[in-house]
Amino acid sequence: MSDPFHTTVEQAAALLRSGKLCAFPTETVYGLGADATNSDAVLAIYETKGRPRFNPLIIHCADVRMAERLALFSPLARQLADTFWPGPLSIVLPLRPGHGLADIATAGLDTVALRVPDHPLALDLLRATDRPLAAPSANPSGKLSPTTAGQVDRGFVGEVPVLDGGPCKAGVESTIIAVDGDRLVQLRAGALSRQEIEDATGRQVEQAEAGAAIAAPGMLVSHYAPNAALRLNTTPMPGEAYLAFGELAPHNSLVRNLSESGDLREAARNLFSMLHELDAMGAQMIAVAPIPETGLGEAINDRLKRAAAPRA
Repeated sequence: MSDPFHTTVEQAAALLRSGKLCAFPTETVYGLGADATNSDAVLAIYETKGRPRFNPLIIHCADVRMAERLALFSPLARQLADTFWPGPLSIVLPLRPGHGLADIATAGLDTVALRVPDHPLALDLLRATDRPLAAPSANPSGKLSPTTAGQVDRGFVGEVPVLDGGPCKAGVESTIIAVDGDRLVQLRAGALSRQEIEDATGRQVEQAEAGAAIAAPGMLVSHYAPNAALRLNTTPMPGEAYLAFGELAPHNSLVRNLSESGDLREAARNLFSMLHELDAMGAQMIAVAPIPETGLGEAINDRLKRAAAPRA
């Protein structure tokens, strides 16, 4: 497609209903969308991204009613949905009999990760398409997630149509919570902090055990990686680029600062964009400043650890 930036909601919905792919904005990152009930369309997501087929996809819904046609909601799950949807929370729930989703979208599991995105264009698109959309991040598998339409276009060399909704406001992916009876288990840290969930529910959010079977996106050890290698919790050595956080000491490096004021929300919003920028400037090694583990720092550090992990 010669001009991927001018896809309208109506054009994007027509593409999706016909079994084609289209990238679209959410409040977290851009998603590579396909009709979640169409096996061939979902397969095209895996093929276009080069994504492992055992890695399930998040299913985006227009509202809670659409989500309840796909999965079984316990009272606790419904509390989460009522509190945080639309928003950056994906909830892993048992599939409802007769759900109609393509088996490949759930990687053959008996559960599914659902969310209602908090972006007006995404919701318009879901309503216009009138079906759930499978939508992992719109980037080649394992690479940096895109937070602008231009990053999607560069990642897929202009071959994927994009519904341009401007820069994403959160900048990191959704938090993924599995509801297991009365337990809440965090499978992936994200744009909604554990503290916010605990405050709203009055329940502790447990962390998934290390090495747990892949039950949701974002659980691969190596993921979200720039072309450059990363060194974490450090300062730059000669010749290294620097991804800073907070007040800067004198330096001679190629540098981007996630947040000069030490604001974790600003840092999360800037994370992928600034890594994209350092990559584009030719950085071979990026030193990353320490990031606090509190609040959204948990999600930022999760992405950085996976980006720095040895690559297959």
